[in-house]
Amino acid sequence: MIVGVPKEIKNHEYRVGLTPPSVRELTSRGHTVLVQKDAGSAIGLDDSQYVAAGAQIVDTAQEIFQRAGMIVKVKEPQPVECAMLRPDQILYTYLHLAPDPEQTKALAASGAICIAYETITGAGGGLPLLAPMSEVAGRMSIQAGAAHLEKSKGGMGLLLGGVPGVAPGHVVIIGAGVVGTNALQMAVGTGARVTVLDKSVDRLRQLDLVYGNRITTLYSNAQSIEESVLAADLVIGGVLVPGAAAPKLVTREMVSKMKKGAVIVDVAIDQGGCFETSHATTHAEPTFVVDGVIHYCVANMPGAVARTSTFALNNATIVHAVALAEKGWQQALKDNAHLKNGLNVCKGKVTYEAVAKDLGYDYVPADAMLG
Repeated sequence: MIVGVPKEIKNHEYRVGLTPPSVRELTSRGHTVLVQKDAGSAIGLDDSQYVAAGAQIVDTAQEIFQRAGMIVKVKEPQPVECAMLRPDQILYTYLHLAPDPEQTKALAASGAICIAYETITGAGGGLPLLAPMSEVAGRMSIQAGAAHLEKSKGGMGLLLGGVPGVAPGHVVIIGAGVVGTNALQMAVGTGARVTVLDKSVDRLRQLDLVYGNRITTLYSNAQSIEESVLAADLVIGGVLVPGAAAPKLVTREMVSKMKKGAVIVDVAIDQGGCFETSHATTHAEPTFVVDGVIHYCVANMPGAVARTSTFALNNATIVHAVALAEKGWQQALKDNAHLKNGLNVCKGKVTYEAVAKDLGYDYVPADAMLG
């Protein structure tokens, strides 16, 4: 198979779909890999490293989309990329379709086979291709939040960890999954006061065993969320419903009652966000203010630490990239039910139930597309 790796074009996105070691995994099996010129140069992955791994360097994304049977990316295709997709071409990348009707429409119109990293499941449960970026984003959320609490960034002028004789800041983390757990680790490390909310008492019990009285755990409901958010200096939103739009757990009214100069970091923004006041931002313009509360809603947070993120992502994605190249999409999906869960759009049909439900499409099970 010919596998293509275009350069990412989303705002301040420096990650790349395949690293040179991943390219070698494919070329060593006889596959051709096309990499767009300078696709990885921003993170120290020069074209010469790709050539040494067996890749061919091409000048334009257009050539890659024209020649490749499978496109491997990081972020969802931008409109100009959607227009270059063709019927029966495999697109293997993050998609986050539930809050994005325009992208879904474009992918359906393309006739391509669209496999989303974020809905591929794992043998041990969870979402193993989403987890590495959730780990990065969770850890970054505390860094970003702490920075924007500084007065120069519009915050209230608060140091999260405090100092002797001055109380630390209060971090509230909504959701104790991969994002929340990694945010918690960083927040505790700063010395902040930390409250974690989740629907799973078992998960809260696990965190309590690890952190003890260094954190407060609360069962998540409307009242506990409101009380916690109003007392917070920094709120991290890390709630995920796989493949579906994120639930709006923090209302506009709650935000209006928060402390002025407090910060919200909505890590769930890729799936629409879990704050009613959220909308996606970019690394170039990462924040906006509603009712005196700073909102940090960057949709590709891990892109800011692109080298770490690229290698972490490739560790998880390459096994399925190899399977798709070796077997073709139909056989690869037949052989692996977890990979099959990644099929979101196929030959014009929406094949992931949560996306179909959220966007009003008829749901066609993946099995129906496999013959």
